[in-house]
Amino acid sequence: MAIAACILGGIAGPDLDRAEREFFRSANPWGFILFGRNIDTPDRLRRLTSELRETVGRDVPVLIDQEGGRVQRMRSPHWTDWPSPLEQSDRGERAVWLHHHLLAQELAAMGIDANCTPVLDIARDDTHPFLQNRCLGRDADTVTRMGRIAAQATLAAGVLPIVKHMPGHGRARVDSHHDTPVVDASLDELDRTDFAPFRALADLPLAMTGHITFTAIDDQRPATLSPQVVAMIRDRIGYDGLLMTDDIGMQALKGTSAERAAGAIAAGCDLVLSCNETLPQMEQIVASCGTMPAKSIARGDLALALRRKAVELASSEDLRAELRGLGGLA
Repeated sequence: MAIAACILGGIAGPDLDRAEREFFRSANPWGFILFGRNIDTPDRLRRLTSELRETVGRDVPVLIDQEGGRVQRMRSPHWTDWPSPLEQSDRGERAVWLHHHLLAQELAAMGIDANCTPVLDIARDDTHPFLQNRCLGRDADTVTRMGRIAAQATLAAGVLPIVKHMPGHGRARVDSHHDTPVVDASLDELDRTDFAPFRALADLPLAMTGHITFTAIDDQRPATLSPQVVAMIRDRIGYDGLLMTDDIGMQALKGTSAERAAGAIAAGCDLVLSCNETLPQMEQIVASCGTMPAKSIARGDLALALRRKAVELASSEDLRAELRGLGGLA
């Protein structure tokens, strides 16, 4: 059965109902993404990730957005409440490694394959607060170094990292959940700064676009919908991994969800990420996305071959004690 070129997250709660099971079985998306509304107890969450795989009849990847700070779907009392990535970066390289490795251990134990982290955007004084403390540093060199450490720590726990937001979101002065950020910096300046971490980590297998307009490349469309920006990601940044959109429901994009999805695929994205749509909306998105072409499937297979290959370096208790000693865990 052909695989739909999308990742679906429109699961209403912590359990699948009959209509959702029937739709997902028919749609056969490349993957699923979970949100706070899907998280209850550990047993219930493990049951949900298992049921998603049973529903589509294959070992489908399950994603989550669990950065720490303001963006984390799994919280206490069952899981750790993590500080923000920028706070950990300020504590040093070891804190960043421990943070991302321990966090990924919690995900792997729940049957979650991939995490939408690290954020490779550069925090600036005027970066919108929705993003600023989610970044790993305030300059390209720091973000590159910490981003590599975060990705390696995540992979060492058997979880796939998803770098974001290509080709760089740190200059956004508005929240792309509500408005379209517009960046007027020159291409040379962007090359030296915003694009540099993504170029340095272009070997990682999964990445996410940002809904942000770069007037030096395409002054009409945000990156997710821009063939020129996607071509620049592939050619100038040198990224040949699986490229997914940020949430297609964010209001930085214009048109219906189906129109946005079709535009992203036409621009060159491999996958569309649908997070909060209803079943009828997801039906339209699946139809608009079509099925994954062979090249996209190959990119996905290369990524999935790396998951669940955990490297045990020390006990979780010892690592947590070390992170507490660095001030990175309460």
